[in-house]
Amino acid sequence: MPEPTRTWPQKTREIQNAICDSTRWNEFRFRDGDIVIDTYAKTGTTWTQQIVGQLIFAGVEGVISASHNSPWVDMQMRPVDQVMEELEAQTHRRFLKTHLPLDALVFSPRANYIYIARDGRDTAWSLYNHHAGFSDKAYEVINSRPGRVGSPLERPTDDIVRYFHEWLDGGGLPMGASFFAHVQAWWDARHLPNVLLVHFNNLKADLPGEMRRIARFLNIEIDEARWPAMVEHCTFDYMKRTAVANPSMLDAMFNGGGNTFFNKGTNGRWRDVLSPADLEKYERVASANFTPECARWVATGEMTT
Repeated sequence: MPEPTRTWPQKTREIQNAICDSTRWNEFRFRDGDIVIDTYAKTGTTWTQQIVGQLIFAGVEGVISASHNSPWVDMQMRPVDQVMEELEAQTHRRFLKTHLPLDALVFSPRANYIYIARDGRDTAWSLYNHHAGFSDKAYEVINSRPGRVGSPLERPTDDIVRYFHEWLDGGGLPMGASFFAHVQAWWDARHLPNVLLVHFNNLKADLPGEMRRIARFLNIEIDEARWPAMVEHCTFDYMKRTAVANPSMLDAMFNGGGNTFFNKGTNGRWRDVLSPADLEKYERVASANFTPECARWVATGEMTT
């Protein structure tokens, strides 16, 4: 029997803020096999870029998720013409980054999409560290750039619990959608043949197994002789050590450079800080915005359907 007609996600809106501009995707020319790595932010984006890069380049040394290798297409801080020229010139299998929600992203059947999620409380904690770690230079670059679209980026509060509540109410570092809507939309798209969902917990629990799962999804044959090096290069310690030892844009954009960007890579830092009332509010918001199956996956990494 012929395969039934499939309905692909459609872009229904544009997002333009201090960080992201979704219109930059509108003229992007996809190639067969392009890889798009999408996250809400601070859920394992760079980690997954490193995994994909290691699979493509068979264990090359270094952290290879730099902007010229795996560009963040919707980020406003680099001229869009420059980003597109670099992408057109790439001869390897391209892997790109975005933080856009699904309804603001150009979705192509020609591409493969990897979406990474993490418990919302861990996401908020990591997001605060990221937002609070921006240097004066970062604010200057983000807010004073000619042609910037959207309201200026503001410094976060010094109180992480207050930030957590602002984030729950839709504030924090602007990603163009609430965390809950962002994740739920990709959960709903999980059955599409070119979509793979990955969870931060599972990367931590079984990095080699998740790397092989991603390789199978991307139809990348693993060079077993290089496999130990590939896994080592995808560990948090390796990525942080390498980033700190090699000065880059991170040193200008973050107070503490790579030490701040690659902060801890741990979960549960909120457990001794949030009160029962804080946790009850999170659960209430999650229950109101997630389906039960999605809520379970976000909290644990367990996928039952």
